[in-house]
Amino acid sequence: MEIKRDIYLNKLINRMHNGMIKVITGIRRSGKSYLLFTIFRDHLLSDGVTEDHIVSIELDRLENKKHRDPYVILDYIKNRIIDKDDYYIFLDEVQLLEDFEDVLNSLLHMKNVDVYVTGSNSKFLSKDIITEFRGRGDEVHIYPLSFSEYMTAFNGDKYEGWGSYVRFGGLPLTVTMNTDEQKIEYLTKLFEETYIKDIVERNRIEKKQELNDLINVLASAIGSLTNPSKIVATFNSAIQSDISLNTVRNYIEHLKDAFIIAEANRYDVKGRKYIGTPLKYYFEDIGLRNARLGFRQVEETHLMENVIYNELRIRGFSVDVGVVMKRNRTEAGVQEKRQLEIDFIANQGSRRYYIQSAFGILDEEKRKQEKASLINISDSFKKIIIVKDIVKPWHDDDGVLTISLYDFLLDEKSLEL
Repeated sequence: MEIKRDIYLNKLINRMHNGMIKVITGIRRSGKSYLLFTIFRDHLLSDGVTEDHIVSIELDRLENKKHRDPYVILDYIKNRIIDKDDYYIFLDEVQLLEDFEDVLNSLLHMKNVDVYVTGSNSKFLSKDIITEFRGRGDEVHIYPLSFSEYMTAFNGDKYEGWGSYVRFGGLPLTVTMNTDEQKIEYLTKLFEETYIKDIVERNRIEKKQELNDLINVLASAIGSLTNPSKIVATFNSAIQSDISLNTVRNYIEHLKDAFIIAEANRYDVKGRKYIGTPLKYYFEDIGLRNARLGFRQVEETHLMENVIYNELRIRGFSVDVGVVMKRNRTEAGVQEKRQLEIDFIANQGSRRYYIQSAFGILDEEKRKQEKASLINISDSFKKIIIVKDIVKPWHDDDGVLTISLYDFLLDEKSLEL
């Protein structure tokens, strides 16, 4: 079964022959190698590139161990290039290659070579790419399956699909598993035996229990405003831990570097400035978040918000959480200010959307509550409420668009309605 990943295929196509090293990053098991060695390779072959002009080396395979020597792999690649036509070099798990930065920089000097690499999160992170290649690395970040990608392989309707997706997430292998037991066991072991192990080894963490406790705290608080200081207070009161503020900050950075979590900063719409803390943390794969908590805290309201956040990022938006100040005058004539929250501000170039996530709108009072922040924004960018209910897209008298979660997730142009 092949799941199309056209978003990322098109990103690779658009970067062909740009004189830079294309670096595919993403959380483990998100499909980096499959994207490069199957999907992109098939595209090149269908576009007329011959087999002998694609040089693929999977450095984690035992038979390729000799190619981890920088001189051996350079000689091998140079011997494969026998004419002036374009050659495509695919290197998987490139962090296993000794002095890989020097090897890749050497390949950049070859005029008819186009280089694509993948690497493990624990040793090959986006910040490393920026440091090592100094502008010569072009990153393509791949996410777990979006809901629309998930549904191309799911055997059932969109409602059944959502129930599975919001519980087990979008790591590609889960959609091929036949039972819930298989999925639960896979996600639970993957988190503990791969992700945690990677972070501990890379960052030489000695207090593994504190890292695990922090992950549990963050997993329980998706969609809630927090900051490292609040997390330390939680540790002190709930776990009776004396973890330091610096340790919490460092551990959060490690989790972000491994693409397990992402943060959304707060933005003051009227003041046109970032506020700082508190902020929100979301998990890059909701199934991993659920596995972390033993599939016990599966509150669909917060999970829906996490999925919307991920979908916006998949579509290339930078995403913040918003604040808008509303001034009221009390019955006593005293003017007071009230902070209203906007779930998401999605920006992409000159495009901006203000978005509220609402699991259900049962009555007009609830609707007024959900759109209160939106109607207090004075600019002309589109304002949207995404609801779990099945509704037809419609604009109310205040110009606020209401759309179904399913329309939003399954139609990449839904925000333009």
